[in-house]
Amino acid sequence: MPYILSVGTCDPEHTMDQEDTVEFARELFSDHFTHIDRLLRVFENGQIDTRNFVNDVQWYKDDHSLQAKNDIYIEKSIEYGVKAIEDCFANNRYMDKQIPYNEIEAIFFVSTTGFSTPSIEARIMNELPFSRHTKRIPIWGLGCAGGASGLARAHDYCLAYPKAKVLLICAELCSLTFQKEDYSKSNLIGTSLFADGVAAVLMVGDEVKENELSLKRTLPRTLASQSTLMPDSEEVMGWDIKDEGLYVIFSKDIPQIVDSWFYPAIHQFLIDQNLQLEDIQHIIAHPGGIKVLNAYISSLNLPPSMLQDSLEVLKRFGNMSSVTVLYVLNRFLKKKISVGEKGLLLALGPGFSSEVVLLEWVE
Repeated sequence: MPYILSVGTCDPEHTMDQEDTVEFARELFSDHFTHIDRLLRVFENGQIDTRNFVNDVQWYKDDHSLQAKNDIYIEKSIEYGVKAIEDCFANNRYMDKQIPYNEIEAIFFVSTTGFSTPSIEARIMNELPFSRHTKRIPIWGLGCAGGASGLARAHDYCLAYPKAKVLLICAELCSLTFQKEDYSKSNLIGTSLFADGVAAVLMVGDEVKENELSLKRTLPRTLASQSTLMPDSEEVMGWDIKDEGLYVIFSKDIPQIVDSWFYPAIHQFLIDQNLQLEDIQHIIAHPGGIKVLNAYISSLNLPPSMLQDSLEVLKRFGNMSSVTVLYVLNRFLKKKISVGEKGLLLALGPGFSSEVVLLEWVE
C-alpha cells in the first residue's frame, strides 16, 4: 500500500486576529443587517483566533475585478506552491534526504478558488526542476473535500504504479473570492471562517524504499478510500459564479446534514474494510467550522479529544478549504504513533459530498 512520507505548508504573509475581522465585517455590513452585533457573534462562536491572508485588510475594503483577483490567485498560488513543495521535499523532521524533483512521476493539483490555464502545477514546473515528462492531474471544484480527495486519487495512482513518487498540491486563496457587496448571511458566515493557505504531500508506492528516505520510525500508509455523493444537493455548498466572481453558497443546514447523513456512509465504509469505528484510534478531520466538528462528534459518537488537532488547526488557521485537512495531517505526522494504529481522514465538500481515506501506521 502507498505511504505518506512528508507534508509541507506555506502560510500567506498577512495574519489577522479574529477581533480585527469582526471590526472589518462590522464596517462593511452594519448598514445592511439589522441586529448586526447579534450576527457578528458567529465570529466569536466559531472559535477561530487567527487566519492568514494573501493581502492586508485594506485591500478587501476596495473594489477589485475578477481579473485582478485571479491574477493574484495565479501569482501567489505559484509562489506559495513552490514554498510548500520545498518544505515538503526538504523537511528535516520527516526526510532523511531531499527527493530529487525529477523523480516525481505525477503531480495532483487541487484548488477551487481561482482559474488558470495552463493549470498552476504546470506553471510551478517552470519554477522547479521537475522532469518535463511529469504527469499532471489538475482537479477543480471539490472545495473543502479536495484535500482528502486528492490524497485518495494519489493513493489510486500509487496502487497502479507501485514504484511511483507522487506529489499532491492543494492551493486555496479563499479571501480572493470575498465579495464586499454581497450582503447575504452566507457571505457573512464565510467571512468569519475562510482563509488562505497552501500545502503539499509526498506519497510513494509500496515498491519505493521509503526507509531510505524517511526519518520517522512509523509512517501512515493509505489502505482504502471512499467518495460519497448526496443526490440533488447542489445548493448545500459551492459557488454561484457571476460577472464579479465567485459568490459563496453555504447552507445553514450543513451541521444537521452531517449529523444525519454522514454516519451511514462511514459505517458502510468500515464494514467494507472489515472494521468497526472502535478500531479507529485517530480522526484526521477537515475542520469546516466548529459546528461541523461538533456534528462529527455527534454523528460518529466520538470523544471530543479525537478532534482536538482539527480544532487547533481551525483556531490557528481558519477554514482553508481543501488545504485544511492536510494541515491536520501534518500534525499527525509529527506524532509518535504506534505500529498498527488506524486513522480516518475525513472531509466534506460541494455536491454535497464526503471523502474518506483509511490510514494505518506501519514500521
